[in-house]
Amino acid sequence: MPLQVELYLENCFDESSPIPPETWENWFWQWLEILEDYLPTAPSYEISLRLTTDTEIQTLNSQYRQQDKPTDVLAFASLEADLPQSEEMLVSMPLYLGDIIISIDTAKRQAQQQEHSLSTELAWLTAHGLLHLLGWDHPDEESLIAMLKEQVVLLKKIGIIINLEL
Repeated sequence: MPLQVELYLENCFDESSPIPPETWENWFWQWLEILEDYLPTAPSYEISLRLTTDTEIQTLNSQYRQQDKPTDVLAFASLEADLPQSEEMLVSMPLYLGDIIISIDTAKRQAQQQEHSLSTELAWLTAHGLLHLLGWDHPDEESLIAMLKEQVVLLKKIGIIINLEL
């Protein structure tokens, strides 16, 4: 059965996002194909992506991570990797993976600092958030490097080349 992805895009349709909805959907579809080994078995998957402001992401960062400052991306996974999932939950259609929230303000600044496009930065941050939804984390340097390398693989799949100096 081909992979099915339902994507809910919030605030992704205005001039602040240069990426059309069909591109977002295509990216997630391609990424989940690569990350299939990290996905629980389900007939389809659902993800929410929200582009927001520094003010809103700072509120969320303070509320959920006790860090009262803006950040570039937050990911709220709906599945806990260490908890057993019921068969009913895993065969429900679609399986909700979680929310990715990106500050467009921070993404714009980081794109300028990295000297690449806003689209590239948004893809980079979204790939990072997706990996978090699937259980990846970076509590130490070694796991951060592994995660960053996987982000490079995901971006390469959609035609974006990132030169990562580690």
